Amino acid sequence: MIEVTNLVRRYGPHIAVDHASFKIEKGEIVGFLGPNGAGKSTTMNILTGYLSSTEGTVRVDGQDILEHPTEIKRKIGYLPENPPLYMDMTVREYLSFVCEIKGIPAKEKKDRMNRIMETVVIQDVSKRLIKNLSKGYKQRVGLAQAMIGDPEVLIMDEPTAGLDPKQILEIRDLITDLGKDHTIILSSHILPEVSAVCKRVLIIDKGKIVADDTPETLAKRILGGSHIQLRVDSTEAAVSKALARVTAIRKVEFQESQEPGAVEFVAEAGEETDIRRDLFRALAAADIPILMMRSLDLSLEEIFLNLTTNENRDSGKPENRSFQEGK
Repeated sequence: MIEVTNLVRRYGPHIAVDHASFKIEKGEIVGFLGPNGAGKSTTMNILTGYLSSTEGTVRVDGQDILEHPTEIKRKIGYLPENPPLYMDMTVREYLSFVCEIKGIPAKEKKDRMNRIMETVVIQDVSKRLIKNLSKGYKQRVGLAQAMIGDPEVLIMDEPTAGLDPKQILEIRDLITDLGKDHTIILSSHILPEVSAVCKRVLIIDKGKIVADDTPETLAKRILGGSHIQLRVDSTEAAVSKALARVTAIRKVEFQESQEPGAVEFVAEAGEETDIRRDLFRALAAADIPILMMRSLDLSLEEIFLNLTTNENRDSGKPENRSFQEGK
């Protein structure tokens, strides 16, 4: 759906986006992350056609954004961090105005507005002035303007900024529902929100794409493999003997148990290796009851910091953090 190839944007001697390349398939919800000044907003502005690139290409649904700007802008809805709202208009007046700007035929306008207001749940405030709405409702009105043209792609920049916990949950659920019919690029500094709705993340730093994968795969890459933590009712000697049968295990590290009389340990394997079934079979064959088993992963915050701290940027490599930090 979206294909970005060797994208460059310069401001004089400063390179804001440095040969960034990525693809986003139709129907994906992708988190787009980066520190302040990393080139995130510049990239999104280029994707929406607001800015032009210095070099490189952006294709949406197979069309080059420089060659077909009008057609592509019809396919994209954009919710900036501060939605472009006219505060002295009512919600319905504002959406009617947006419909006219976007060329919605008059015979379709009423039904289109009602459908979008129902989708983002703002029917009850449709006759109120926008300036009198809460921050959450203003965000919803901003999202409605992004959706009013029925775009295939939605680009959202900090959609939950300034919202209370209840409003954040409502917007999160709304984004998840929208993902069933739209391709979504979601940028946010609230990383748990990205984790909750995005199966894949793009991380940009100093204008370069430094990560493009699922959070789970990135965590395994940073940790240097997969790590499974177990608590069993046995002894260290018996566990060591049982696990000797599992050839995929690279290392076993015993830890202080959180449960008296139990043995706790972490088994490490390669990045692409799932050893959970082998662990279960080996321990079951040795008649060792499993009291707890879980994967140890880094949070998205830890992944983000690992890939964007100054020392890691300078080395070009992620810091190999221990699995204990991923608890």
